[in-house]
Amino acid sequence: MKGPSHPGSPPPGGKGEEDGSYGSEDLNELVVNGNWTPQEKALHEARLKAKAKRRLRKSSSRDSNRESFSDSVSGELSTDPHSPKSKNAVNDRKSRTGKGRGLPKKGGAGGKGVWGAAGMVYEVEEPDAKDPNYDESSQGDTVYATVVPELDERELEKTINPIVQEYFEHGDTKEVEMLLKELNLGHHKYEFSSLAVSLSLEGKASHRELTSRLLSDLSGKVLSEKDMSRAFDKMLKELPDLILDTPEAPQMLGQFIARAIADHALPMSFLDCYKGKVDCDNARAALDRASVLLSMKRKIMRLDNVWGVGGGQRPVKHLIKEMNLLLKEYLASGELSEAEHCLRDLEVPHFHHELVYEAVVMVLESTGDTALQMMVKLLKAFWQTGLITLDQMNRGFQRVYDELPEINLDVPHAHSIMETFVDLCYQESVITKQLRDSCPTRGRKRFVSEGDGGIVKS
Repeated sequence: MKGPSHPGSPPPGGKGEEDGSYGSEDLNELVVNGNWTPQEKALHEARLKAKAKRRLRKSSSRDSNRESFSDSVSGELSTDPHSPKSKNAVNDRKSRTGKGRGLPKKGGAGGKGVWGAAGMVYEVEEPDAKDPNYDESSQGDTVYATVVPELDERELEKTINPIVQEYFEHGDTKEVEMLLKELNLGHHKYEFSSLAVSLSLEGKASHRELTSRLLSDLSGKVLSEKDMSRAFDKMLKELPDLILDTPEAPQMLGQFIARAIADHALPMSFLDCYKGKVDCDNARAALDRASVLLSMKRKIMRLDNVWGVGGGQRPVKHLIKEMNLLLKEYLASGELSEAEHCLRDLEVPHFHHELVYEAVVMVLESTGDTALQMMVKLLKAFWQTGLITLDQMNRGFQRVYDELPEINLDVPHAHSIMETFVDLCYQESVITKQLRDSCPTRGRKRFVSEGDGGIVKS
C-alpha cells in the first residue's frame, strides 16, 4: 500500500519518473525525508533500469549502422530522434530497424522507378500510341498506308471488263498483272478468270489465244490453281447460259481447259474430279473435248496451236494465199458478206493493202468487164465499212503503179485497163483525186504514111 503523499513531492509515475531526472541521491533524500515507502522505491528503481536498458540498446544499434568511425571514437552519441542527423536519415534507403547491412533491396533491381540490377540489358520498347506521353512528332517520319476496299460483285464486272478489253488490244500480260495487284479482289479473285474466258468466247480466235496466255502468265503470281479450278467449275455450271450467245461454247471451253492443264495453270486431276459426276450434256461435251485433246499423241507438247495461229503471227506467204483464195471465192459467188467475214477472220488490218494489190492485179489479168465491176463493188464495200483505210487503199494502188511496167510485159493492155479501173474507182469514191492523177499513162505513138518521110509523130 502507498503511504500518504507529501505536499510538494513528485507523485509516483510523474514527470521526474518519466524523464529519469531523479538519481540515487534524490531517492535517498526522499527516503530520508520519509516521502517514499520501500516498496515504492524498489518499483521506481526497476522502472529506471528498464528504461536505461532500452535507451542503451537503441543508441548502440544506431551507432553501429549510421555513425561514422570518427563519431564512434569521439563518443558523441546522438540519441535524440529530433536531431538534424535523424531528420536527414528519413530519406535514407538503409533499414531504420537496425537490421541488415544497409544495402538496397534486391541489389537495386527491386521497387518502382529503379534502374535495375547491374549489367541488365533492356530491350528497345516500341512507342505506344495509347501512352499519354506519346508524341507523334518525335517518333520520326510517319508512314501512311493506303487501304483499298474490297470489290463487291457489282463493281467487279465493271472493273474487270475494261481491263480485259484493253488487254485484247495491247496483249501485255504484265500490265494486267500490275492492275490486278492494285485491286482488292478478295475472295472474288477467281471470278477474273471466268470473266476473261466469257469475254473471249464472244470474240475472235486471237482473243481466246490471248486469254489462254494471260491465264498461264497469271498462274502462280496472282491466281492460284485453286482459283483456276473454281473459275472453270463455275463456267461448266453456266454453260446453258453461255450457249445462248455462243453456240460453240462447250467445245471452246473444253479447249480452254485442255490448254490450261497443258500450261500447268490447272492441276492434272481436274478432269478426274468430274468422272461419273456430270449430269449436264453441255458440261460433259466440254470435258470430253478437253480429254480428247490431252490424250492425243502430241499431248507431251503444249497445246499452243489449239486456237490456231494468230493473224500477226502467220507467215506472209500464207496470208497472201488466203487473200487470193478470198478474192477468187468472191468472184465465183459474189457474196460481199462472206468476203468481209473471211477478211476479218484473218485479223491483219495492217496487211489489208495486200488485198487491194491482189484485187487490182486480178482485174488486170482478167478478161472482160465482169471482174472489173465486181472488184470496184468489193473495194467500195470495204471502204464504206472502214475495213480498208485510206492509207491501206493508197498503198495498194501505189504498189500496182510501181510494178505496172513489169505487169505490162505479161498483160499488153495493162495500162489501158488500169486507167479504166482507176477512173471507175474514182467515180465510186473509192480513191481520191490525187491517187487517180498519179496513175501512170502510156504515151500513144503512131507511124504516119511513107509519104511523110517516115517521120514519127506523137
